[in-house]
Amino acid sequence: MAEPDLNLLVALDALLTEESVAGAARRLKLSASAMSRTLNRLRVVTKDPLLVRAGRHMVLTPYAQEIRNRTRDTVFEARNILNPLSSPLNLSTLKRTFTIRANDGFIEAFAASLISAVAISAPLVRLRFASKSEKNVKYLREGQADLEIGVLDDTMGPEIRLQALFRDRFSGVVRKNHPLHKTDSITPEQYVSYGHVIASRRGLTKGPVDNALTALGLERHIAAIVPSFPAVLTVIQTSDLVGLVPDSFLTNHKKLNGHEMSAFHTFELPVKTDTITISQMWHPRLDKDLAHRWLRTLVLDVCQQKMPN
Repeated sequence: MAEPDLNLLVALDALLTEESVAGAARRLKLSASAMSRTLNRLRVVTKDPLLVRAGRHMVLTPYAQEIRNRTRDTVFEARNILNPLSSPLNLSTLKRTFTIRANDGFIEAFAASLISAVAISAPLVRLRFASKSEKNVKYLREGQADLEIGVLDDTMGPEIRLQALFRDRFSGVVRKNHPLHKTDSITPEQYVSYGHVIASRRGLTKGPVDNALTALGLERHIAAIVPSFPAVLTVIQTSDLVGLVPDSFLTNHKKLNGHEMSAFHTFELPVKTDTITISQMWHPRLDKDLAHRWLRTLVLDVCQQKMPN
């Protein structure tokens, strides 16, 4: 029996990831015609079309969808075998770009400290912070992100590794000299008597605070929805609206995104909500990667210094 051509695995991984002959060709720096010929070879070997035309695009067959993650992991492991770490990690010469997906609040609060910590230990390392417009495990599975920072939910795959970084909670915030500023103990009724502005990339208007208010027979009026927490501060600075921001966003900042924090008043919410656990998540293929281990340790150390539990 003829041995299979293992070089085809790299091409298969590119095709399944890009879901496009042209995209796979660009990834592998091949011509479109060469990639098309490789796809035909793969179809013969696997006895499956793999990619089929659907209107103006190509889509994966059920078999291709089934083997996509296995193919990616196999190629990654093969590269690790052929390029083993023969010496201890040398941070002074490590040259690598790490992509971290996180929401704007985390980036505003922690990015500067992480960048400084990296520069001290590994001056040739680059951190790329990618805005997290959605929760999607594909970025970790496909190697488009090294870490994802946030709250674990059922959209992340069961194989994803995670480590808790810190616990967070939300606080109310209003402009200085707002009527609620001089209120010693804000009641739920006072809280809902003003309009509210919330940060939501997906336009969601309900959350744990609203559930707690509903249990009391109350409802707050959401007057505005903005895409980020800095935008919340911009809106409330010149209005009587009430904002909702995580403590991690406010901690250790005298000035944030151009806003003097002394211009705002924060207060404990008048309803009880659970704290949230912020974690870092990664794909198990990176468990034994020494540079990635170093990065995870650094992220944990920086977060715990800034947000001691």
